[in-house]
Amino acid sequence: MADFPRNLPITSPPIRLAVCVSGGGLSLQNLIDLIRAGKLNATISQVIASRPRIGAIARAEAAQIPVVLATRGKSQSLATFSASVFDPIRQAKADLVVLAGFLSLVEIPPDYTGRVINIHPSLIPAFCGKGFHGRSVHQAVIEAGAKVSGCTVHFADMTYDTGPIILQQTVPVLNDDTPERLAARVFEAECQALPEAIALYASGRLQVEGRRVRILDPI
Repeated sequence: MADFPRNLPITSPPIRLAVCVSGGGLSLQNLIDLIRAGKLNATISQVIASRPRIGAIARAEAAQIPVVLATRGKSQSLATFSASVFDPIRQAKADLVVLAGFLSLVEIPPDYTGRVINIHPSLIPAFCGKGFHGRSVHQAVIEAGAKVSGCTVHFADMTYDTGPIILQQTVPVLNDDTPERLAARVFEAECQALPEAIALYASGRLQVEGRRVRILDPI
């Protein structure tokens, strides 16, 4: 695993985000709304979509955020695809990359090591890894008889859902839960955890030591 550097404090101007999406864009919309309301000191300088005609693209366009489509062809190498993701991010001078329901694996280039975070709808290391996304995660949680679930924000590395954990929030799994009901409850937790992690990063309060992320006291 790569060594993640301690983040430098970012106070002014607001932290510049690039958000990578593959679906409806609910997490993207949450960030847009928080920024507009003055509750998150950030701007979204670029959105990268891995699929055409998804709801997230419409949300970005409605907010007048530049969108780049980066789809991986069957014969395209991972390195070439990853470059198509990170080249526009680099051009947009993003400080932090947010994988918000981004379903494609990418190689993180050296200049963005420790600058990419992911939000996952379970308590990693449970119910995560390749194939665990969307409804399948919540279905697996219910079938396993778990009493709690939640979400995890973590630094991304070169594999699915294995990077150092920044924040986790728990929610109960109720006796009559369906995957859809549990997903709605987990998403409410995501709407709190993701912007909190971004704010901690922006203020330089995250220190990574091996697989552990320490949240430092405010400076």
